[in-house]
Amino acid sequence: MKRHPSVTDKSNVIQPGATIGLLGGGQLGRMIALAGRAMGYRFVTMDPTEDAPCGQVADQQIVAAFEDVEGARRLAELSDVISYEFENVDAYVAEVLEQEAFVPQGSRLLSITQNRIKEKSTIASFGIPVAPFRVIGEFADLEQAVAELGLPAVMKTATGGYDGKGQWVLKNTEELREAYDTLSQAGVELIVEQFVPFEKEVSVIAARNLSGEMVTFPMAENIHRDNILHLSIVPARTTDDVRAEAERIAKEIAEKLDVVGLIAVEMFLTRDGQLYVNEVAPRPHNSGHYTMDACVTSQFEQHVLAVCNQRLGSTKLLTPVVMVNILGEHVEPVLSKQDKLPATAKLHLYGKQEAKAKRKMGHLNVLADTVEEAIGMIESLDIWGGKQE
Repeated sequence: MKRHPSVTDKSNVIQPGATIGLLGGGQLGRMIALAGRAMGYRFVTMDPTEDAPCGQVADQQIVAAFEDVEGARRLAELSDVISYEFENVDAYVAEVLEQEAFVPQGSRLLSITQNRIKEKSTIASFGIPVAPFRVIGEFADLEQAVAELGLPAVMKTATGGYDGKGQWVLKNTEELREAYDTLSQAGVELIVEQFVPFEKEVSVIAARNLSGEMVTFPMAENIHRDNILHLSIVPARTTDDVRAEAERIAKEIAEKLDVVGLIAVEMFLTRDGQLYVNEVAPRPHNSGHYTMDACVTSQFEQHVLAVCNQRLGSTKLLTPVVMVNILGEHVEPVLSKQDKLPATAKLHLYGKQEAKAKRKMGHLNVLADTVEEAIGMIESLDIWGGKQE
């Protein structure tokens, strides 16, 4: 078994040539591995799906369930440092690995970000604005919460939700019972949040290494369709003051949570310029995919640098960019129109075998002199419908 350094040793640096173990073998792991291999690192991934997107580009894939402790121990034996590529990794497995391997991201951050109640309570304790919320134990709690917070409101499962799954926008009292009965079937805690009348949804990704060095990527303006990210627009169409405040919030959260690696902070921006934190994710993020082609350092390179305690790279934006997600229903149209893609567009596909509707299959980064020009290029392809905003 490898002899692993301690996370308390802030001077420890994992040099190229070492092996990085990834818990999770999806598209984020794939892009981490592709970036890291170019930097000289080797990769082993653990994922229950054979020939997973990351497994296709890693040196080795361990096919095992995320809660498989023995599989995780095998990963530890093969790795010099272990990272996770999505936050729904089994927290107990992460705790075991902390005792037997070098996991600089740790399990504490996982335990907080896996649970919306813990996450929002923790961020609120920092004095950072979040939407007012209530914890729901039974139907009477929901009625009380709606009476206090008003409608519309958003009810969510405390764990397990993503891309709009596990949530219900409550618009009138007549639907409370149906919403409660539907979401409570998951057998997990529920949370109700006051609806924030936002003007824009934005996000900032912060990177922090074990030594405490920290940088942020330029803020993205995000547009969702059916609760799935559709466009990320950079630079975000807002003021310098708003961008600076969003980056300050992301840095404060990263520092107070003792983040190692990346953390994506999603926020609501109201008409009066107020920012409210909506969610955080302790990993590379869909809204940071634009960095692959538009920044000096991509979010995936930065993640490798951070978990290996290397000096962080420049996050300078080189060109305006718009990222558009390619879902299952978009794959065939994109492939059939490759000859019509703008010369300044960069196509990224994830190697998933089955193109299901609403499943993230890839993305397109469109570079241009202005974000308006990039949006126009996307609209002209007529793949994602008409007007993109």
